[in-house]
Amino acid sequence: MQRQKLRTALTVCAAAALAAVVPASTSAGAASPPPEPDPVVVDCFFDPQVRPDDFILACGDGNNRLVDLRWTSWGPTFAEARGTDLVNDCQPYCAVGKFHAYPVTVKLDRPKPWKKDPNQEHYTRMRLVYSHDKPAQAKQEESFKLWD
Repeated sequence: MQRQKLRTALTVCAAAALAAVVPASTSAGAASPPPEPDPVVVDCFFDPQVRPDDFILACGDGNNRLVDLRWTSWGPTFAEARGTDLVNDCQPYCAVGKFHAYPVTVKLDRPKPWKKDPNQEHYTRMRLVYSHDKPAQAKQEESFKLWD
C-alpha cells in the first residue's frame, strides 16, 4: 500500500513538472508567421551566404579577395564587417604578382528579392572603406553592385 502511494505521488509530481515545461497550445487565433530571413550575400558562383569568412571580388582570376571577415552586424537592411582586402598587384603580370593586404570595412545594403529565389532577399551593394592604405587603383571608399 505504501509503495502504491509513493508511486502515485511520483506520477503526479512528474506530470506537474511536464505540464510546467510544455507550453499549452492556444486556440485564440492563428499563429504568427515566421520571421522573414535576413538577406544573404550572393557570391560569384551564385551561392547565397550569411556572414561569410571570405568573399571573392575578382571571380575570373581570384586576384582580389576579402578574407578574415568579422561581422559586427547582419540584419534586414544592412550588414557590416571588418577584414582584409587581398589584392594582387599583377606586376609585371598577375601570375607572378604579389598579394598586398589592406584593412577594410565591408558594408552591405540595398536588399532586394533575389532572382533565383524571390522569397529570399539579397544585398545588392557592397561598399569597401579602407581605413589606412588602399590599393593603388582604388578610392578610399569604393562601391560595387553585387551579383543577382
